[in-house]
Amino acid sequence: MNEHEKINYVEFPAKDIGATKAFFTAVFGWSFVDYGPDYAAFSNEGLDGGFYKSDLAVSTENGSALIVFYSKDLENTQLKIENAGGSIIKPIFRISGWPSFSLWRSQWK
Repeated sequence: MNEHEKINYVEFPAKDIGATKAFFTAVFGWSFVDYGPDYAAFSNEGLDGGFYKSDLAVSTENGSALIVFYSKDLENTQLKIENAGGSIIKPIFRISGWPSFSLWRSQWK
């Protein structure tokens, strides 16, 4: 449902749309709608959005937003990320009063 002045859609740059789609499909079961070879949209994944072809890559080191995914089984999700070609850049850690976290980099780069 669209809400006035709330985030409605988000777009991310991706160097390789095919690899990005394959990664998010393998790890999270996402499906995509293609709008030409340079754009793929996703929906019903917590927030609707898309990936567009770009020579630039998403990187928190370069000031990109940090995207947070929830997992009931972080160890299993981390294994799925690694099996799909993602790399863990910070192993599972805890912040007092919060659930566990892990930072990762995917094929989405």
